[in-house]
Amino acid sequence: MAERNVTGIVEFVLLGFTESPHLQHALFVLFFLIYLITVVGNLWLILLIGTSSQLHSPKYFFLGHLAFLDFCYSSVCIPKLLVNLLTEGKIISYTGCILQFALFSMFLTTECFLLAAMAYDRYMAICRPLRYQVTMTASLCLRLVAGSYVFGCVTSLTHMGSLLSFSFCGPNIINHYFCDTPVLIHLACSDVQRNEILLLIFSGVISVTTFLIVISSYFSILITILKIPCPQGRYKTFSTCASHLTVVTLFYATVIFTYLCSSSDHPSEWAKIVSVFYTLLLPVLNLLIYSIRNRETKEALRKMVQRKILAQ
Repeated sequence: MAERNVTGIVEFVLLGFTESPHLQHALFVLFFLIYLITVVGNLWLILLIGTSSQLHSPKYFFLGHLAFLDFCYSSVCIPKLLVNLLTEGKIISYTGCILQFALFSMFLTTECFLLAAMAYDRYMAICRPLRYQVTMTASLCLRLVAGSYVFGCVTSLTHMGSLLSFSFCGPNIINHYFCDTPVLIHLACSDVQRNEILLLIFSGVISVTTFLIVISSYFSILITILKIPCPQGRYKTFSTCASHLTVVTLFYATVIFTYLCSSSDHPSEWAKIVSVFYTLLLPVLNLLIYSIRNRETKEALRKMVQRKILAQ
């Protein structure tokens, strides 16, 4: 902390994507529309799950928290990006930068564990249907979600402690649209080798381990699906699981690429492009795959609208 206090760096400049005013305005409109869909869609999904009794099941309990996390980690960095696209300063304070990354890291890590829990839930529902009600109790679901948040908080605090030990003496220009450890590491004046190792261990172990849980769960699901005698039932189940697995794979692939490739000399250009996928696009894909294409959520929405009409 003492080392940080003498650096004199009290703010950073976020370069974002481009300096062209016309392109900035175009990106603002595009990103704002996508972010608006993310916010409205996920808040709507949380409300729908909370008020519809037919959606009070482990699957939708996890889905409600996924919607909450997508809303949260998008809201940590996208509003600042939108503001910077309309202003010239693009300034973020040192404290704001550290806080932004701490919150982003917490929500992103929590989602990694939550996706693993959701994959396990689908494994039990499809591969062990007779044991599903006994195994996936409300207590277990609550512990899985609570554990995801705990691991997210621990990881966030660890990374934040690592960032607070950095010494920043200039330059203060971040070639990114939000504060992230890989780019901050390359701005530090102090020896960051130990911090890079810590980043690789935490990010690598968490992302790879939870991804393996997801892959193994869906591999077992695939084997079970192939044993279904009815072609129509096999196709329906496979189509749903394939959509889920595609979104999850994109999420983990982008996260693993960002953090495990952080030791390269110039990661920022690729990091900005890849980060757009999991901060902006994947929350919308989650909304599309898990809810809009879901028959049960559409039926719950229809009943909610009918209740509102009858109440009038």
